[in-house]
Amino acid sequence: MHRSRHHKMIAGVCGGIAERFNMSPTVVRLLFLASCILPGPQFIAYLIMWVVFPKAPAQKYAHR
Repeated sequence: MHRSRHHKMIAGVCGGIAERFNMSPTVVRLLFLASCILPGPQFIAYLIMWVVFPKAPAQKYAHR
């Protein structure tokens, strides 16, 4: 798992999750925003993933 360099809005966490599961980054972002309505530590989980997940390797996007 990694943070996306290409599909990045804040830290690339949702983009990285989308790349990992072959989904649209927009869908993952909308699911995250919708989950914020529910009680729970969504923002804390996002911050932890921001710190723990490394950035995607630079050569992965060298052809773009």
